[in-house]
Amino acid sequence: MEHVKANSRRPWVVGVSGASGTPYAASVLRALLAAGEAVDLVVSRASRLTLLDETGIPLRDAHWREDLEEWLARGADGKPDTFGGIGLDDVRYWPAGDLAAGPSSGSYPVKGMIIVPASTACVAGVALGLSKDLLQRAASVTLKERRPLIVAVRETPLNGQTLKHLVTLDEAGAVVLPASPAFYAGATHIQDLVDFVAGRTLDAAGVPHTLYRRWEGELGGGSRESG
Repeated sequence: MEHVKANSRRPWVVGVSGASGTPYAASVLRALLAAGEAVDLVVSRASRLTLLDETGIPLRDAHWREDLEEWLARGADGKPDTFGGIGLDDVRYWPAGDLAAGPSSGSYPVKGMIIVPASTACVAGVALGLSKDLLQRAASVTLKERRPLIVAVRETPLNGQTLKHLVTLDEAGAVVLPASPAFYAGATHIQDLVDFVAGRTLDAAGVPHTLYRRWEGELGGGSRESG
C-alpha cells in the first residue's frame, strides 16, 4: 500500500532557467500550489544568479525551503511579504546537477513540465537534446514520453537560430508560449502583467486559476473594471 501511495503523486515539473523573468516563475508556482497541484522544482545554475539579481534572494540547495518561501512571498514589484500562506508541503526540490533525480527518468510519474522563464540557451539545449543538466534532461524526457511541455520563452529580439529551435520544439509537441503580457484584462500593476503570462502558461497546462480577467467579447471591459 505504501508503494501504491507513493506512486499516486503526479507533480508538475517546473524548470526555471536563466532568463530574466523570475516573477513569472513565482506566479506560476503560487498558482499551481493554490490549485492543489504537486510540484517538482528544478532551478538552473544560471537562474540562481538571475534570481539573486532580480530579487536579492539566493536559492541554496541546503536551505531551499526557506529561500523558496521568501521568493514566493515577494511581489513582482520587489516588495517582500506581498503573498502569504503559501504551503510547500507538496513541493519537491531537485538540484539542477542531479542527473539521477526522479524527473530524469520516463518511469517517474509526472503530469508534464513547465519551463518558466525559458532562456534561449535552454531552448537550444532542449531542442537539440543536449541534456546538459536536470532541467534539460527532464524536458527531453517529457517530450519522449509525449507529456505536456510548456516553454515560456523570455527573450527579445529573437534571432533566426532561436526561431528554428522554437519550431523544432513546436514540431516535437511542446507549447511555445512567449512571455508576452496583454493589456485587455485591465492591468493596473506590474503584478497584473506578470500574472497574465503566468495564467496563460497555466491555461496551456490545463490547470485552473484566477490570475487574470478573461476576454468575454465586450470591448472596454477591462478599463471599466480597473476604473
